[in-house]
Amino acid sequence: MIIGFIVGLLARAIKPGANSMGWILTIILGIVGAFVGGLIASGLGIHADGGFGGLVLSVIGAIIVLFIYEFIAKRT
Repeated sequence: MIIGFIVGLLARAIKPGANSMGWILTIILGIVGAFVGGLIASGLGIHADGGFGGLVLSVIGAIIVLFIYEFIAKRT
């Protein structure tokens, strides 16, 4: 949960624009981003079982999820 929060904060800090979500959604963003990052790694054949590479892929996944979240939120 703490790593999910850190990943979510990093993704929100890197991605430009206003990201108005609380700490619970930030944790969920980080957890889902880690899952998406793992899918990206397995699709590319990369083994990122933690460490710095896993963190980077998790943040990339969280940024992707954040873009999708904002796209859906704007449509409704």
